[in-house]
Amino acid sequence: MKVLKFGGTSVGTVESLRNVKKIVENIEGPSVTVVSALGGLTDRLIATARMAASGDLAYHSEMGAIRERHNLIIDGVVREDRRESVRETVESLLDGLARLYDGIALIGDLPEKTLDIAVSFGERISSHIVAAMIEGADRRDSLEFVKTEKWFNRNIADTALTDELIRKEFESNPPVRAIVPGFISTDRDTGEITNLGRGGSDFTAALLAASLDAEVLEIWTDVDGFMTADPRIIQGAQVIPAMSFVESMELCSYGAKVIYPPTIYPVFHKNIPIRILNTFKPETPGTYISDRDSSEADGTVTGVSAIRNTRLMTLRGEITGNVASINTRTFNAMARNGVSVLLVSQPDQESGFSFALSDIDSEKARKALIEEFAPELADGELEAIEELHELSTLAVVGNNIRKITGLGARMRNTLSRSGIEVAAHCEGTSATTVTLMIPREETDRAMRLIHSLFFGHE
Repeated sequence: MKVLKFGGTSVGTVESLRNVKKIVENIEGPSVTVVSALGGLTDRLIATARMAASGDLAYHSEMGAIRERHNLIIDGVVREDRRESVRETVESLLDGLARLYDGIALIGDLPEKTLDIAVSFGERISSHIVAAMIEGADRRDSLEFVKTEKWFNRNIADTALTDELIRKEFESNPPVRAIVPGFISTDRDTGEITNLGRGGSDFTAALLAASLDAEVLEIWTDVDGFMTADPRIIQGAQVIPAMSFVESMELCSYGAKVIYPPTIYPVFHKNIPIRILNTFKPETPGTYISDRDSSEADGTVTGVSAIRNTRLMTLRGEITGNVASINTRTFNAMARNGVSVLLVSQPDQESGFSFALSDIDSEKARKALIEEFAPELADGELEAIEELHELSTLAVVGNNIRKITGLGARMRNTLSRSGIEVAAHCEGTSATTVTLMIPREETDRAMRLIHSLFFGHE
């Protein structure tokens, strides 16, 4: 059993869909294929819903364009004797979407629940088209077996219930070539349509692979695999042929947009390998991700990535002398408010504690810190909460990276010699990653310098 996932770029055009057809039909043995909405459609569905809510009548023409695009795709990829049937199904869904937009325009409001329904039409429609396009395929409805629950006003997967329902669905009716819409789900308590959020189609595929004990999860996209760096910035970037689950999660967490880190967790726990493959060049080997054990090997650098638009938040005062307490309280406060901490800086002064976060989380983080440390702010133990912004966080990732002697110093010296100031650094807390914070405008140059340090000049 193989589980495959094709993203928006892979199902965005007639040409790319024909590639999907060849790939799936060439698989020997049973398979489950998860598909996203047509490339760029999710953003368009959201934008059109907002137009309707604001009273902009141009939503009618946007709806017309959405309808036309799907019909052109059907004409281009579905066999002629099946077109009438699939067009009837798709037109019914598109009519439902049009009525939803009319309702949004009528009330002049866009509740989150309504937006979730609007967005769901992308995968619901694309999965019908793909199922009709592929010989011997049948469509399975993920709304029936991918379930979510509310957690701090967010929809998260109820993995235990989802696992039970997936097994029930596919054990009672074993697949030959099953097609499943990704991303979409339903609330376990209310039955309302929800979704798995960013990276949701990848996550759907991972949940299916884990529940069905798949031999491999294949993520088909528009790149040749994980690269040693972003090839748009560094022409000499190379494909990484093999890497560990942890390395892939770290690279993605620090800006490599190949897969979304939560995707990896279900298959990681079941030790199911992942392959990253290119829909447009299926003959390339891609990247193989597994639990490879290199704990005894010397450290090696696997790749370099960066997150732009980050900032450094620093707490100053006597309280920061208690490292264990300040760490615990800060991390707990961030977690309760859904703020991801990118790094904790090794302090250059005894009176400071610094951590990095995304710009978009800064307001939430400041409010959380003020609430958590209100007594200390009042009595002066915490003197100030400072922010340094317009930064990027650059990460170097590799197995046993701490075994590379003087790695952090080499990186800082390389940047310093080229006039790039390092605002903060973190090494030693992770066996896999060393991070630096640099001025945002220097991101590309810094990445080239660090990539050249480990992989040679372009």
